[in-house]
Amino acid sequence: MKRLPWIIFLISIFTSAAGQRSADYGILGGISSYLGDINPNRLLYSPQPAGGIFYRYNLHPRQSLRANILYGGLRGNDLDFNNSFQQSRAESFSATVGEVVLQFEFNFLPYTTLGKTWDFTPYIAAGAGAAFINSEYSSIEPVIPFSFGFKVNIHKNMGLEAEYGFRKSFYDNFDGLNDMVSPSDYGLIHNNDWYSFMGLAFTWKIFNRMTACPTYNDVDGKRKR
Repeated sequence: MKRLPWIIFLISIFTSAAGQRSADYGILGGISSYLGDINPNRLLYSPQPAGGIFYRYNLHPRQSLRANILYGGLRGNDLDFNNSFQQSRAESFSATVGEVVLQFEFNFLPYTTLGKTWDFTPYIAAGAGAAFINSEYSSIEPVIPFSFGFKVNIHKNMGLEAEYGFRKSFYDNFDGLNDMVSPSDYGLIHNNDWYSFMGLAFTWKIFNRMTACPTYNDVDGKRKR
């Protein structure tokens, strides 16, 4: 956890420098959930409150880089499931997870919050990052984040986004359990826990209008269908 202030400090330096040209800032609120030994396949199982902030540097109306700082809760309980094995095992856990990740984002349609009101696009994102896990044990672990969502421009420099993101971790101790599978079935698909975020984000753009920005010429006019 001692590394977290340094990571936030470096991101702050980057955003301050890059924000002079074209940047979106956002606040995300929603829920987080867990997939692992207790919950092997239910999406959005036992959702817990989650939230965070992000910064997006726009390379192009279809491409951007985004840095996230998110925090949420995770929970699991064998007694939530009806199979006899979990009912007899009766394990449970409660944890929190914070993350710092960097993602490359691709818009399926040209989009910017400097474009016309009600411009919209679906998008996907992927990248890499680190998760700060506080469960039975505390740990910092690498994660691979994947996300997909939908953006809509609600004002000249403001937007709303709905997103679902899931994280592939390289850690099998969110729930305090190691996989109970035979050695022949053991592998990366089985032996690591996952977690996800889902929520709504409000974004706004800080833009230096004294600087020419030809990157956005194709969104100032009508969108090509």
